[in-house]
Amino acid sequence: MTGKRRVASARASGPLKGDVRVPGDKSISHRALMMATLAIGRSNIEGLLTAEDVLATAAAMRAMGAGIAIDGTRITVDGVGLGALGEPDGVIDFGNAGTGTRLTMGIVAGHPIAATFVGDASLSRRPMGRVANPLREMGAEVVARSGDRLPLTIRGPQTLAPIEYRLPVASAQVKSAILFAGLNAPGETTVIEPVPTRDHTERMLAAFGATVRRTPSPEGLRITVTGREPLRPCDVTVPADPSSAAFPIVAGLIVPGSELVVRDVMLNPSRIGLITTLVEMGGALTMENERDAGGETIADIRVVASRLKGVTVPADRAPSMIDEYPVLAAAAAYAEGTTRMEGLEELRVKESDRLAAVAAGLAANGVPHATGADWLEVTGRAATIGGGMVTTHLDHRIAMSFLVLGLGADRAVTVDDASVMETSFPGFVDLMTRIGGTIEVEA
Repeated sequence: MTGKRRVASARASGPLKGDVRVPGDKSISHRALMMATLAIGRSNIEGLLTAEDVLATAAAMRAMGAGIAIDGTRITVDGVGLGALGEPDGVIDFGNAGTGTRLTMGIVAGHPIAATFVGDASLSRRPMGRVANPLREMGAEVVARSGDRLPLTIRGPQTLAPIEYRLPVASAQVKSAILFAGLNAPGETTVIEPVPTRDHTERMLAAFGATVRRTPSPEGLRITVTGREPLRPCDVTVPADPSSAAFPIVAGLIVPGSELVVRDVMLNPSRIGLITTLVEMGGALTMENERDAGGETIADIRVVASRLKGVTVPADRAPSMIDEYPVLAAAAAYAEGTTRMEGLEELRVKESDRLAAVAAGLAANGVPHATGADWLEVTGRAATIGGGMVTTHLDHRIAMSFLVLGLGADRAVTVDDASVMETSFPGFVDLMTRIGGTIEVEA
């Protein structure tokens, strides 16, 4: 779904200065569209991320009967209600949207309809079995390519069975898919989390009127949703995406003399692992104007260029920053000493094998590093940085992370495909250029 491939290069700039707001949070945007579709009546969504991943979810909800009108980042959704989804006429193309695919699998499983999902080359390599298997336990029929990969068809039964399911790996997507399915199953559906993951689904379900309980237990956090209760429409304001805010934040820390303010950033405790880590590394980050917006804490983050030092990032922090490790690697390249990141096995099954892609990009640009099955070490300030070409593997976060690396580098850092950034951060180059970054995109 991305446009024509365009090479982009970033090189050292002067200090970065400015006051910016990054696009709306991707996780909240996906979920707001889905829950508004399952509610009866009209919901208004402000600040929606209108990037390719989220627009794919909007198209999927529209294909199942929702009335969706888009005016910039303002969206109205006329929901059809639980149990009333229509069967889509054709396949649903999710492009590169892993979150949209996995959560919609849960929604379809809870309805007596069938839907076929397809995606781009990157999404078609990603495993869907971790979602398909619990949905099969609930009674849904899932037929997919070998390894439970796309293309994939899912058919929901007349009556889905509620289950109690213990997550084998920490995954907010798997948890959310099961809870979405359980919305239209009789009785209570419970997911047990041995390791807490982001809780956007539970927060938003409650806002739309669902009965959700979160109960600590010896085996982990138990999240229970009561099925077959109608959802009510809800107006949602989408805060700025902390995963997107990570790029100007890291750039501001590593480019000497920089000072930025990044506005309206969501500070959900399950999403601030990178901020915690950067502060441990000596990053001057100040939270200002902290406030509540729709059940989520948001704040403006003041960023002042800092001399960073290497730290060890523990494995138990991974769920709260799983998408931010590539840009953390860029920050670590400018830190004194070695930064070790542990518990990274989930990076192997993202839009690309992100761990391998990060290691290859660091190697191409002369950054000393070492890697294993689930860990990465980066030694900063030990060599001349830059001069290499990075293969993005259709991964938007790899592209943006290495362009950030280039903003402080001795020589330009080039990525082979800038078009993939439209997946999650439309206008990335414009925003970074506006605050003083030097990024050139091939015409």
